[in-house]
Amino acid sequence: MERRTLLRAAVLGGSSAVFGGTLWRGAAHAAPAQPGTGPYGALGSADANGVRLPSGFTSRVIARSGQTVTGTSYTWHSAPDGGACYADGTGWIYVSNSEINPSGGTSAVKFSSAGAITGAYRILSGTRQNCAGGRTPWNTWLSCEEVSLGYVYETDPWGVNAAVRRDAMGRFKHEAAAADPVRKVVYLTEDETNGCLYRFVPTTWGSLSAGTLQVLVAGTATSGSFTWANVPDPDGSPTTTRTQVSGSKKFNGGEGCHYADDTVWFTTKGDNRVWQLNLNSGTYELAYDDSLVTSGTAPLTGVDNITGTASGDLFVAEDGGTMEICVITPDDVIAPFLRIDGQSGSEITGPAFSPDGSRLYFSSQRGTSGSSSGGITYEVKGPFRA
Repeated sequence: MERRTLLRAAVLGGSSAVFGGTLWRGAAHAAPAQPGTGPYGALGSADANGVRLPSGFTSRVIARSGQTVTGTSYTWHSAPDGGACYADGTGWIYVSNSEINPSGGTSAVKFSSAGAITGAYRILSGTRQNCAGGRTPWNTWLSCEEVSLGYVYETDPWGVNAAVRRDAMGRFKHEAAAADPVRKVVYLTEDETNGCLYRFVPTTWGSLSAGTLQVLVAGTATSGSFTWANVPDPDGSPTTTRTQVSGSKKFNGGEGCHYADDTVWFTTKGDNRVWQLNLNSGTYELAYDDSLVTSGTAPLTGVDNITGTASGDLFVAEDGGTMEICVITPDDVIAPFLRIDGQSGSEITGPAFSPDGSRLYFSSQRGTSGSSSGGITYEVKGPFRA
């Protein structure tokens, strides 16, 4: 899957855009999508849950903060944030962080093969402001603390094994993690205005107990080549990890992170950008930048969590904005996939697909109340592209 540096963007009907394509070479622009549409078509009216979806898709609420999860005795956590799905026999599990401080932690919901909820439980407790994280190839969940000198905790989605703090992965304001099974490393974002992009190189792949923390080194431009340098003191005290290596590239508020096909996609909320790290060529560039939209309204604002599908589509959640999850296709078309009405004081978090790709899970962190105690976790089902 290849994308080109974004030099311009054409907004159509204020809701979709084409970027990249061949315009970077000065050639004719790629054929634009129709106004208001992406690969799934225009959004319909809000359903009973306040969710606007394309035709053929439906939503349901699976959990609300402070209330028991349907069919269980487990009370769902406040401020649901980053999440991921895991195959569980013929069913699956969705894990979700809690971005509150103190307490935080992570919960899980189990589903049958038919999508019925069969259980809910805690898998991590006693941590602080667990924001995003990432799934490992060995089926654990990395839950990241978004606080100064925060830690990464490796957790068991089944709740059988106790969570383990992974000190070697560094202490900083962690946001998201993405595992790269080819290079056998884990990429880590940092939610600071002058944050960095890191990678952790385990001593033994499959174990995060020991290894080397490295930081991306590059120029100040929005594209170019990069290298990795060891962080001398991953403990981050008294000198923060982001200031220990000369030439480490600064990113304005690192958020979501996703690995696929020799590429790392990550977002920076401070400047509303989606970046791509091209691992084979050792280069980085922009995949989306709302400041380069040439007309109308940018289709994606407040970029935050990001995930992807087998088709190569990227799904990017908005922190605020118009409360949308937008899709970015391999053809560089961007358009809203869904929108939540009446929740302008919230943000969308934790997008993750079920193992078969037919269901998308996500949360509105503060729901209609605008409070962390008002979080709502949803499921969307429909004909997602294979």
